[in-house]
Amino acid sequence: MRYFFHIGYSGTNYSGWQRHPYGLGVQQVLETSIKQVLKVPVNLVGCGRTDAGVHASQFFFHLDLEQEWAYDLLFRLNKVLPPDIAIFDIIPMEGLPHARFDATHRSYDYFIHTYKDPFLNDSSTLYLEPNLHLDKMKEATALLLKYTDYRAFCKTPAQHDNTICHITEAGWFADAQGGKLRFHISANRFVRRMIRLVVGKLLKVGSGTLSVAEFESYLATLQPPDAFSVAHPQGLYLSKVTYPYLDLPAKAGFATAFQSQGCSYWQAV
Repeated sequence: MRYFFHIGYSGTNYSGWQRHPYGLGVQQVLETSIKQVLKVPVNLVGCGRTDAGVHASQFFFHLDLEQEWAYDLLFRLNKVLPPDIAIFDIIPMEGLPHARFDATHRSYDYFIHTYKDPFLNDSSTLYLEPNLHLDKMKEATALLLKYTDYRAFCKTPAQHDNTICHITEAGWFADAQGGKLRFHISANRFVRRMIRLVVGKLLKVGSGTLSVAEFESYLATLQPPDAFSVAHPQGLYLSKVTYPYLDLPAKAGFATAFQSQGCSYWQAV
């Protein structure tokens, strides 16, 4: 039978979701832990990939098991897993749904703090620019919904069948003091490094080193910038994955210094 596992993880100590020969991935840790509990080798299929250092407050993988278990598997797995990986739900599925290919919608959040704070070091990106032009960043961000080809914001376009992404939401939020920022974006899919590349250029718009027109030129001409400005990984969270048959609310995020998406803590820019 196929099961969907609803999980979350802090990516600080990992080389990303996927198993790597050159670093420890979240997938490897989970496969080792599940094998330890079930006493059988397993192969996990994740809903996507995250880069080294990137977090997921909601993530799904599927796993096929021939026999059910006669104990509290959720409890046992969370007991053997490290503190930075949590399993929230184990969901039996009918048929053979696919955790990656069946996902219809994904959302990410990118957190920034503009003042030095040692307690945010692993959960948000420090950007020492307290006087960002948020109005210009908002103007540039609105352009994202007008275009569908993100070839100019893809690190490896040749490795993709296409670079078409249908963005449905994109916006900036700030706390009451303006020292913390959150960029939220949702789409049917994303190409490699797309969000971090977009955030990097939007921050240049905010600092005044890139105009809104220049930002739009990348979208319109599909020509990548001469130099990629990739935002740091620790501020990025995969925050929501939706399926036609499964739409679970995200559990409490790992970035406890921040509030949830719907909370009044965040005000739209």
